[in-house]
Amino acid sequence: MTRVLQAARLHLVNPLVSLGIPWLVVSISFAINVAVWHLTPAGQQEGGFTGGVLALYVTVLVVFVQSVTQLLPFAMGLSVSRRTFYLGTALFAVAQSLYYGLALAVLDAVEGATGGWGAGLNYWAPGPFDVDSFFLQVLASGAPMLAFIAIGVGMGVVRQRFGPAGIWGLVVSTMVLFGGLAILISWLDAWGSVIVWFADQSVATLTIGLPAGLALALAVATFPGIRRVVP
Repeated sequence: MTRVLQAARLHLVNPLVSLGIPWLVVSISFAINVAVWHLTPAGQQEGGFTGGVLALYVTVLVVFVQSVTQLLPFAMGLSVSRRTFYLGTALFAVAQSLYYGLALAVLDAVEGATGGWGAGLNYWAPGPFDVDSFFLQVLASGAPMLAFIAIGVGMGVVRQRFGPAGIWGLVVSTMVLFGGLAILISWLDAWGSVIVWFADQSVATLTIGLPAGLALALAVATFPGIRRVVP
């Protein structure tokens, strides 16, 4: 367990990158959105929201891609096994998700108390991700972050295992998969059923259950790959 904790702490070797860059990016996005909401008719809309907070999720995803591609070789040079590094990364990912979930829940509470920063802006927990309970808000914001982190780790493993060609293969395969599903659903004329199914799900299922399930599936799929990675 000590080795796993040490592997988790490796992700804080450069906190300016692992923690600072995501907040810098989303802060710039937030400032732009606040300005737009104050200076344009966007702020006059009832219940208006923006997807700008996605910048935080995407940046964290990129940070974890780099964690695998840059930190893993360094860790292996310190005689940290691939398995230990993976478990440490998983532990750090869960801690990061809870941290971001808590931070976003606090920001959402401040946003609500200030009337959307004085402009009716719903930024930190947009649309269906805005729930009434503070505890559920932590999970509703943190679970999608865990899914994004799992995607980042998976992309990093593919990059280390197969090189740039692996990333392009992953992108093309993903496009083919989702494109094929779209064609199949259209052919079956089942878009209405898909929409109804999502509409019937609870907010907790959509914002917590599905992202957590995706993160778990990706974690299981990624583990065999990281054991074959070379420095």
